[in-house]
Amino acid sequence: MQEKPIEQHLRDEIKKIGGAAYKLSAAVDAGMPDRLVCLPGGRVIFVETKRPKGGRLSPLQKYRHKALRLMGFDVRVINTTAAVTEFIKEVKAQGGDK
Repeated sequence: MQEKPIEQHLRDEIKKIGGAAYKLSAAVDAGMPDRLVCLPGGRVIFVETKRPKGGRLSPLQKYRHKALRLMGFDVRVINTTAAVTEFIKEVKAQGGDK
């Protein structure tokens, strides 16, 4: 499986719970996570999607993720559709749905 189906599944599942998963462009700022997930209630989570086998963070991505976390942002790396499902369950349990 490639990264794209995981990213699409994330986008679709976030939309079902009333949120949006905006695509961030590497052309604008290299190393940033793939998606900015905006949830009802004002919660924001940065999500990096990777393919299940062999998908690794680059040194620049690790740097950006660390910098975002130091500013207090939630940054996740998701590499399977099952992980998307678990992420959605977690978000819903924390009140991040409509």
